[in-house]
Amino acid sequence: MTLTHLIDGIDFGEAPRWRDGRLWYSDFYQHTVYTVTPEGKRTAMLTLDDQPSGLGWLPNGDLLVVAMQSKRLLRFDGKETTVYAELSEFAPGLCNDLVVSASGHAYVGNFGFDFEEGQSLKPTRLIHVDPEGRVQPVGDELKFPNGAVITQDGTTLIVGETMGGQYRAFAIADDGGLSSGRVWASVPGHLPDGCALDADGAIWFSDAGPSQQICRVAEGGEILEQIATPAQTFACMLGGIDGKTLFVLTASGSSREAVAGKAEGSIWTLQVDVPGAGTP
Repeated sequence: MTLTHLIDGIDFGEAPRWRDGRLWYSDFYQHTVYTVTPEGKRTAMLTLDDQPSGLGWLPNGDLLVVAMQSKRLLRFDGKETTVYAELSEFAPGLCNDLVVSASGHAYVGNFGFDFEEGQSLKPTRLIHVDPEGRVQPVGDELKFPNGAVITQDGTTLIVGETMGGQYRAFAIADDGGLSSGRVWASVPGHLPDGCALDADGAIWFSDAGPSQQICRVAEGGEILEQIATPAQTFACMLGGIDGKTLFVLTASGSSREAVAGKAEGSIWTLQVDVPGAGTP
């Protein structure tokens, strides 16, 4: 397996999503949501006075964007941006990634503590925003919930705990609530960040530690693949015409001081054997 360079010029890329024949992603410090074609043509779709993070779509096609610093979920209909939900009541730390179900239930993660100021780790919960815009915490406490996926049948949400070294799975109720979680896979020594589910039920994840690698893990915790990346990686996504292109986002670090304004990040591609499945 060989990584192929697609584009550079990124400060810190997050939340890659494949939709409508293009890869979408957020750039924290360029404050912009972009799309990139398979040929590498980049287009700015939305710029915020905030740090955009998680991306997802409502059933009608409107884009949801996590505004990290203001702790809001924004809605973009292609022309106008509005506030879809206020999250600050239940987000003690910056908001980050999200996943949106096919029926329009959004699940947003947050740091749980002031990571940038060096506060000690504090567990937190996912924030559920239902299709009517009602907001409440759901599921168990998690250690830095980050990349999340929903299985193809829509019944299970799996979320990585970056600082817990594991994936937790929750059954999704009819009203969008989450059951008590179970350990889906323990990945000690790894920092699972952005991730993608494939049709075999395995998860590709960016290992946000200093190891500079992407990994593929099966339920139960067996690491099926480990592939070195040219720099640290914080997010990945399966897409492409047949769903077998793994897009890998890299950066020279994660802090504002390390990456903001430097445009040293990149997107790479890798052809894999098993296509993507589920959401996102």
